[in-house]
Amino acid sequence: MSSELMQALNEIEKERGIPKAALVEAIKSALNTAYKKNYSSNQNVSVEINEITGDIKVYAQKMVVEEVEDRRVEIKLSEARELYPDCKLEELIYVEETPANFGRIAAQTAKQVVIQKLREAERSLIYEEFLQREGEIVTGTIQRVEAKTVFISLGRTEGIMLPSDQVATERYEQGQRIKAYIYEVKNTTKGPNIFVSRAHPNFLRRLFELEVPEIYDGIVEIKSIAREAGFRSKISVHSLDEKIDSVGACVGPRGIRVQNIVSEMGGEKIDIIKFDKDPEKFIANALSPAKVLAVTIDDEQKAARVIVPDYQLSLAIGKEGQNARLAAKLTGWKVDIKSESQCMEENDLNGEDS
Repeated sequence: MSSELMQALNEIEKERGIPKAALVEAIKSALNTAYKKNYSSNQNVSVEINEITGDIKVYAQKMVVEEVEDRRVEIKLSEARELYPDCKLEELIYVEETPANFGRIAAQTAKQVVIQKLREAERSLIYEEFLQREGEIVTGTIQRVEAKTVFISLGRTEGIMLPSDQVATERYEQGQRIKAYIYEVKNTTKGPNIFVSRAHPNFLRRLFELEVPEIYDGIVEIKSIAREAGFRSKISVHSLDEKIDSVGACVGPRGIRVQNIVSEMGGEKIDIIKFDKDPEKFIANALSPAKVLAVTIDDEQKAARVIVPDYQLSLAIGKEGQNARLAAKLTGWKVDIKSESQCMEENDLNGEDS
């Protein structure tokens, strides 16, 4: 240890914001452990560092006795009084016992502690940075794929995309540039874990915010999103300015805005739905592109009965029920879809029963 190290600690405090006092205490603690490991594990020692010169001294705690049986933990009264004239028998005092070659061990230990503290500080800075970016979209490069988990380089750290956050229709390969949504940042002993997703509904929300100025500026609101990643999504929007068409703003001139989003999402179909405070109108809109003849609602059950033309029934329900399922998720209502002829048959049956 030397004054050069003290100067280095001063610079670290200034440049990295790690308090010098914290570094010195960490070095002292590590040196205490190093002494016990290399010299004597039985002794109770205290390591002191001169913060100006960098000199290190090791002090061992010893009991004052008449006859010494174990020099590691005891000191003769006559010797003790040379150091502490007023000391008494059975009193505990500290005696310097700095080993001759302790400087080399001290230098190595100090270096290790400083490196460790710098790593911890770096991890803390990365954690704070990405914690503030939680809920944002980031762009990175795929580093590797291990056990179906994708690891994405984000500069000083990496994002983790779990299988559940991936889109089933997409392929992920090393070196590929990719956008993803940060949905959670966890701090661990090994550094921050940044979890990202391309399947999250908010990935779609953030893409619209980036692509549509009216959404970014708060003129057009995204009211709800229903998504089956890789296949189809529905997004409901509402304009706070009567002069601005919410759906038109999202579609963009010649459809360029929504096309850019569809392209980023690998061709996933997106239905942009006009939000309506009237649940009947909103449910009808949500079943787009199908045409709806009538909607009746049951407020208590939060359920809706929808009637569509016969030729629109399969379109309203969608492949494997997808359109109806997404409409229900988007609106928050249970949706039961019937064709005109089905309703007429039911009415006829009800008429017969009566």
